Amino acid sequence: MLNIVLFGPPGAGKGTQSQSIVETYGLIHLSTGDLLRSEIKAESELGLKAKSLMDAGKLVPDEVVIGMISNKLETNQDAKGFIFDGFPRTKEQAIALDKLLENHGETITKMLSLEVADEELIKRLLERGKDSGRPDDQNKEVIQGRLDVYNEQTAIVKEYYSTQGKTEELNGIGTIPEVFDRIKKALDNS
Repeated sequence: MLNIVLFGPPGAGKGTQSQSIVETYGLIHLSTGDLLRSEIKAESELGLKAKSLMDAGKLVPDEVVIGMISNKLETNQDAKGFIFDGFPRTKEQAIALDKLLENHGETITKMLSLEVADEELIKRLLERGKDSGRPDDQNKEVIQGRLDVYNEQTAIVKEYYSTQGKTEELNGIGTIPEVFDRIKKALDNS
């Protein structure tokens, strides 16, 4: 089974590249952002709580995210593998994911970290905000807050997987096909 953590700051291109990875490798895409947004759309209690946190650029509590991921693993036991997009965001989540996968006799195969400078990320997110209607992509201060949270709390996840020899940093600048070619080379060599 091929289990990939696609990692990088908001706006690095994780969602865009996930589509090509899913099509090429037949993996199931698990995006916590998509899962949370579907809860928001449903206006569930979880969705309303998540919306207020996400609009402020803050993280949703670990137990909520881990529970959602666990449910998806349970309902897709025959999968070729999973691509985790936007998860794990903390070292605690990474440890919980490792334990969750271990319970299924699996492990993370590789973490692919898309590297993009903050100035480019802000530009990309503001542009995406014009089309998406997402309020967290339309305000430069909220975007900067999301990047600060990433740098202070989330970037350490890369170190966690590095100690396991699973992290590969990839240049996230270029056309979508150029970045995907880098991803494909990394996965085909794993």
